[in-house]
Amino acid sequence: MSFSAVEVIAAKRDCRTLSRAQIDWVVDAYTRGEVADEQMAALAMAILLNGMEPGEIAHWTQAMIDSGEVLDFGDVGRPLVDKHSTGGVGDKITLPLAPLVAACGAAVPQLSGRGLGHTGGTLDKLEAVPGWRASLTTDEITAQLREVGAVVCATTPTLAPADKRLYALRDVTGTVESVPLIASSIMSKKLAEGTGGLVLDVKVGSGAFMKTLPRAGELADAMTAIGAAHGLPTTALLTDMSRPLGRCVGNALEVAESVEVLRGGGPADLVSLTVALATEMLALAGLPDADPAAVLASGAAYDVWERMIAAQGGDPSAPLPVAAHVETVVAERSGIFAGADALAVGTAAWKLGAGRARKEDPVQAGAGVRLLVDPGDEVRPGTPLAELHTDDDARLPTARRLLAGAALMITTDPPPERDLVLDVRRGS
Repeated sequence: MSFSAVEVIAAKRDCRTLSRAQIDWVVDAYTRGEVADEQMAALAMAILLNGMEPGEIAHWTQAMIDSGEVLDFGDVGRPLVDKHSTGGVGDKITLPLAPLVAACGAAVPQLSGRGLGHTGGTLDKLEAVPGWRASLTTDEITAQLREVGAVVCATTPTLAPADKRLYALRDVTGTVESVPLIASSIMSKKLAEGTGGLVLDVKVGSGAFMKTLPRAGELADAMTAIGAAHGLPTTALLTDMSRPLGRCVGNALEVAESVEVLRGGGPADLVSLTVALATEMLALAGLPDADPAAVLASGAAYDVWERMIAAQGGDPSAPLPVAAHVETVVAERSGIFAGADALAVGTAAWKLGAGRARKEDPVQAGAGVRLLVDPGDEVRPGTPLAELHTDDDARLPTARRLLAGAALMITTDPPPERDLVLDVRRGS
């Protein structure tokens, strides 16, 4: 059945529900170039303004999946389970999480992306490891899942190509914030990966895309509903991103901190969230009796990490890149360190060279921000609060300004305890 782009745009403009046939046609026609960018931009804006019913979102997601291939890893000897984060600051969780879940008996096919703006990308972090490569064939992914149990790599070029086109268009047309389009973008790629269960880490707070709990809950509900509609067991954890995770923000800095966690140490918040997500993943994988906290403390996950890195050409024992310039930010007054604003720290790391403004921009492996104090620590004038790392010292003044004032919060009272997991939503 054929439609016209104007007909579909007008239907959504007038708050009508798009039929499955309309959705199939417009997504396929856009992927083939029959529907122009300006027409899809108008439809995306209509969706942003008028929303979509759950059935529409499920059909839209399926059409995105149908635009490309669906991966089939076959029997790798373990239950498959995956995780996706909506993006945050210092959110290096995938690095310790994938080896940990593999060490507990599941297989993790983690197809990841690169950073844009103040949120970091998993592939950028891992490319700080000498020799590591992001691009793998489906056969290589399957073999690594069978032999190691964990893969972190780039998505294949044929996975949901409609989403790739629409994602780029949304970025330049003011339609990024549409919950139906965000949910279908994330879930179309995850469903096309062929995993058996999915845990979503939906970030909430200043450093997250969703700033408030109600908006994050709306996105979590939309994604878990898509999972349920497609028969994929899906759980969403809504987690705090008002402060960075751990102490380090930046590619090589975050790899080093992840290795600390895998060796049984690391910041408490990073360890806590890694274990919480692992617990949910293992439950979906049918391994509820596994003890990820004990496995992490034992060092078994670090062994998987070394094998995972080596399998993709990396040298886990090689020194990580170090920035050419390091500057220390110090406290200007006495008090109690209450924490760092996630958006300010993430933006500072980006401006230092750890992130990119456009997808084609290069990143510096050694750039970023390292916090030197923990919330609750007492500080005095001159106490080191943070380090700024960059290969280009001309970037330092901008980062320094971003971290001035309230970004590194010093108060008279101890900060309240941080609740990392704010809510849990499960597909039904």
